[in-house]
Amino acid sequence: MTDSKIGHIGWIDLTADNAETIREFYEQVTGWKSSPVSMGDYDDHCMLPQKGESPIAGICHRKGSNAKIPAGWTIYITVADIEASIRECLKLGGSVIAGPREYGASARYCIIKDPEGAHVALYSETTAAPDK
Repeated sequence: MTDSKIGHIGWIDLTADNAETIREFYEQVTGWKSSPVSMGDYDDHCMLPQKGESPIAGICHRKGSNAKIPAGWTIYITVADIEASIRECLKLGGSVIAGPREYGASARYCIIKDPEGAHVALYSETTAAPDK
């Protein structure tokens, strides 16, 4: 995540049926460079600005753990408590379409659909339980 402040948009991903072709499209149209991220038998990509060293977006294949994610751009909004946000989503007429999943050793995310049908990802960093 590029921004993990609560309520901020921390990341964007493009999920596509053919991530290689669409990655090349965005490289040509925007000047982004790509850095492969191994997903086992295929690569997804982190996208970097021409003169940047830090990734600013991801381009992912719509398969594997992303098979249920709708094709298109997804923003990741940082929330304080992913479970509480999921409960509110469901209570207010939304649904969870993927996850929650672990992200590294200290975060979780999920993809939700709002009552109008738009999807967004929720991201929350976790902290270790204090020693007793």
